[in-house]
Amino acid sequence: MKTTSRRNLLILSLTLVIVMLGFGMVVPIFPFYVQQLGAGGGALGVLVATAALTELLFGPFWGSVSDRVGRKPILMIGVFGYGLSLLLFGLATQLWMLFVTRALSGVLSAAALSTAMAYIGDSTTEKERGGGMGALGGAAGLGVILGPGLGGWLGAGGSLSLPFFAGAALSLIALLPIALFLPETLPPEARGRPSRKVGLVDVRGLWQAARGPLGGLLLLACLGTVGTSNFEAIFSLYAVQQLGYGPEQVGLVLTVVGGVAVIGRGLLTGLATGRWGEPRVIQAALLAGAVTFGLLLWAQSYAAVLFTSGLFVLITAFFRPAVHSLTSQRATVGQGAAMGLSNSFVSLGRVVGPLWAGAVFDLDPRLPYLSGAVILVGVFLASLAWLKPDKGEGQGLNQAPPAALRRS
Repeated sequence: MKTTSRRNLLILSLTLVIVMLGFGMVVPIFPFYVQQLGAGGGALGVLVATAALTELLFGPFWGSVSDRVGRKPILMIGVFGYGLSLLLFGLATQLWMLFVTRALSGVLSAAALSTAMAYIGDSTTEKERGGGMGALGGAAGLGVILGPGLGGWLGAGGSLSLPFFAGAALSLIALLPIALFLPETLPPEARGRPSRKVGLVDVRGLWQAARGPLGGLLLLACLGTVGTSNFEAIFSLYAVQQLGYGPEQVGLVLTVVGGVAVIGRGLLTGLATGRWGEPRVIQAALLAGAVTFGLLLWAQSYAAVLFTSGLFVLITAFFRPAVHSLTSQRATVGQGAAMGLSNSFVSLGRVVGPLWAGAVFDLDPRLPYLSGAVILVGVFLASLAWLKPDKGEGQGLNQAPPAALRRS
């Protein structure tokens, strides 16, 4: 890779570290903010789902806009706007302000993330592209790991707004190398014509895909994510109300969870699928994930919470990359289209799961975990029918998924 390409990749990686660091820093603070404003699990579920929904809706929009006007301006808009949304979140004094700023955060983080990937696609060869995408995935993962611990530590000092202000400041700092050193990679002659349609996610296309040859896998991706996201959405509030944790303790658990997830997705998924094949790995993750949901309710001591949370996330971390890999193998359309569909159905799960978890948490704090276990068992039973090997697929099932898919 040329020196300029390495420099550009370094700038983009730094950008994603900072953006995802800001994202991770505020997660441990959400339940305290929500409680401070007199709301509960339902509000937290909507808050978590709002960002996932806006990312799903606006990811294609920003991709189309960057095809028309270039990558650099959209990347700068995304980073600056994301920092602004964090600042506004820290200043919010009403519950509706949290929802508005969370939606804005999802819209603009989608601009930064999708444009960074498009930038790598423009500026690397096919041989270099996998490594470039992997570097971006690693950078985003690093931010997710470090963010909760830092945010919990800052929030424990007495000001719940401080992590949001710190995240906003980091986003503004990330703008400087983009503005000063990052070149535009999409020349004017390669950009789309002004008449080209720019739109949001194709809902009709998603419905048609669910009824097509990949429908079973896509529904698995969605429903399995609904089940696992019950933990992701509600753990912080559960830890506050049921276990009496403060921001620093919640942040440490989420840091451990983030590190375990990166290890599971980035290092162990390929080994597992190479030995046992994607269908068995998917089914094992679903069934074992349902069992460990029960262990999460059993854990009371801090050590037990760290262990059971880490175990649950390690087990379920295999699920999405294995589904993406199997979808890639069985794709009857282009690889890009297949991966776009798979990611869209995962995003749908990330919307529905938090909404469900938040709603049932207000009825009984144990219900998100219990219902999550039931959902995973149901998806496991469905997978017994939906994951029957295709003819001639045996060889493909013994291959490890590409690095980019393992980090999904």
